[in-house]
This record gives sequence, structure tokens and C-alpha cells, in this order.
Amino acid sequence: MVVPAFASVSYPWRVTNFPPNPLRRTAGLLAGLALGAALLAGCSSEGASTDCGLDACTVTFDRGVEASATILGVETRLVGAEGDQVTVEVAGEQLSLTIGQQAAEVAGFSVTLDGVTDQQVKIRVARNPGS
Repeated sequence: MVVPAFASVSYPWRVTNFPPNPLRRTAGLLAGLALGAALLAGCSSEGASTDCGLDACTVTFDRGVEASATILGVETRLVGAEGDQVTVEVAGEQLSLTIGQQAAEVAGFSVTLDGVTDQQVKIRVARNPGS
């Protein structure tokens, strides 16, 4: 087999994919795990479940129990619910919410009522931009 002379020419603009550096891969994995652990450590709940992102959380409170959750550095608590009106406490302030109502503002957060059933109350707490 004859190999043409130009076959051994190196092209400087050609991108070569080198195998990933194991140290870099491990460092990236550890950084991701640390971030995930930090996010999870910032949430705790009793009688409630949380689903959090970086700047917002959805809290689902169980009705009929002392339900509370600490999210995004603030405590939220279900005070009461009657019909489609719910009273919650967020960052020490009580808010009355109804479905479809504009978000209530408290302590740099906006709070909305996402749903009410006989079993649960679901609210969304989001950081206000610039807060």
C-alpha cells in the first residue's frame, strides 16, 4: 500500500479531541455533588414536600397537620385553609392567598398559591430579581 506524501501533513486549525483529564473530570463531579448537597441542605420540611431550583421552590403542605418547610433560607408554614383561600406564613409574615391572585411580596420573595385540595396546599416561593 502506498501512502501519499500529503497524508502526514499536520493541519494546525484541526481540532483534536484528547481524552478527558481524569483529574478535571473528578473535580467537576465533586463540584456538582457539593452544589447539590448545598441545595438540599438548604431545604427541610415537616408535613410538607419541596421541589426547589436555584431561585424558586414549590412547597406542598399536607392539610390537617403542623406543616412547615425551610426553603431558600426562609421558613414557610401553613397557617390555615378554607375553601380556596389559604393563609401561610413566609419569613415571619402572614399572607392570605387565593388561586389566580397576583403574587404577594414579602422579604424579597414573591409568593403565589398554585393549588388547594382537601389533602394538600401548594404554594410557589420565588426570589425577586435584584433582592
